[in-house]
Amino acid sequence: MGRIQSATKNIAFGYVGNVVTQLLGFVLRTIFIAHLGDTLTGINDLYTGILSVLSMAELGVGTALNYSLYGPVARKDYEKVKSYMLLYKKAYRVIGLVIAVIGLLIVPFLPYLVKQPEGVTVRDLTLYYFIFLFNTVTSYFVAYKYSLVNAEQNNYIQTNIITITKMITVVLQIIVIITTKNFYLYLLTAAFVELVQKVFVSHYLDKRYPYLLDRNVAKLSKEETGEIVTKTKALVFHKVGDVARLQTDSMIISAFINVTLVGFVGNYNMILTSVSNFVNIIFNSVLSSFGNLIATESREKQYSIFQVYRFFACWIYGFSAVGFFLLLTPFIILWQGSESVLAVSVVSCILIDYYFKGDRIILSNFKTAAGVFEQDKYLALIQGAVNLVISIVLVQKIGLTGVYIGTVISGLIANITKPFIIYKVCFDKHVKSYFIDSVKYLVVLSGILVILSGIRRVIMPEVTIGSFAVMFVVICLVFNGIFLLLFGRTQEFAYLWGIIRRKLKTNGKEDHYA
Repeated sequence: MGRIQSATKNIAFGYVGNVVTQLLGFVLRTIFIAHLGDTLTGINDLYTGILSVLSMAELGVGTALNYSLYGPVARKDYEKVKSYMLLYKKAYRVIGLVIAVIGLLIVPFLPYLVKQPEGVTVRDLTLYYFIFLFNTVTSYFVAYKYSLVNAEQNNYIQTNIITITKMITVVLQIIVIITTKNFYLYLLTAAFVELVQKVFVSHYLDKRYPYLLDRNVAKLSKEETGEIVTKTKALVFHKVGDVARLQTDSMIISAFINVTLVGFVGNYNMILTSVSNFVNIIFNSVLSSFGNLIATESREKQYSIFQVYRFFACWIYGFSAVGFFLLLTPFIILWQGSESVLAVSVVSCILIDYYFKGDRIILSNFKTAAGVFEQDKYLALIQGAVNLVISIVLVQKIGLTGVYIGTVISGLIANITKPFIIYKVCFDKHVKSYFIDSVKYLVVLSGILVILSGIRRVIMPEVTIGSFAVMFVVICLVFNGIFLLLFGRTQEFAYLWGIIRRKLKTNGKEDHYA
């Protein structure tokens, strides 16, 4: 199966899975807020963030080992695959135990992390947390097996399993909320379904890859183990920094403002995440294809594909960012009412970071697939420190906006520095063209936003379902029309259009062009 066909299959299943899970998640959150209230919504979002921080214990082991698998899988060297997978299994068992211990040590500090939990006792806060912790810890005893599936460019298998599990979980949780209004049963329902899923996944992947059950497994050489250790050490810095930058906002908001506001922010983040997950399916689905590309093609070929995906990211993220600037708050008003609306300054900071995150995803995915971890290993730590310092200082001076100013500034550090590394190490090219393209895209997006903002004042003077729908259609037509007019003759667009035409002509047959 060619890289394009593998990526297309992963994207197709990813889209179906994402649409189903996001729609169900939206319905579930709506029912959750209506029956259980804003405080429990905030606690639910806060604990999700805390457990994301705890997952820092993984510290890049999975990323380093996934990179190591691309070569053996491409060569069909199953003995080497067994050796890597055994190491992966042992590492993740240790990681699961480490997370369990760290998670238990956090328990005494929960009352200090959850400010103004109206109607929720310390006992309840603790028991809720234990259920979240159980779900996170148990996942590490199965998750490592997905690495082989993804290295084979069959990401759709993991997507399908997660989609089915999510569907079952959400349906049962909706029933529990409506019939019992009990948060404990809500959490236990998810824990039970996910536990059953983990047992199933373990048996399914054992049958799919029976050679993983072989006891006769050769140890990796010192050089191979040393390479993994070296990359993991570099990734430790990336992981710690990323967590400090991306996973601490909810804790800062809860500790310095109140936990209910975490829920309001969570409403915005849910909509953003729903769309960004939909977008990220494209870019994450080609990550394994990037690995195969780097293992088999020249630097010039790698660079041309990178340019295509960078252009596509700016288009898709630009389109969604402009749409969010104009329609995100109106959507919240229609969904939850004006009392749940965040300040314009807060929303602007969140969306600025959202757009630049699109660039960072392309840079990070290519860098990960190429195994480039050490050159910028301290960058994420610097970002994390900048985010924490700025956010904690400003949240006490200007409130919620200060938290997201820290997020934006710390993120831009990577947008400026990572291109230098990738262009030098991966492409051996000057980075000037990257920043020229960045400015070009920003100017175009800013111009389109100004035009559409003027149109919105005419079409949507008041927020109604009808005016919202009309404005949505106008944004789609105007944005994409202008973008096609300006970039429709570029090599990057021609490549993307060529893929579409070939897929239509071959009707899914093997594609050898990428």
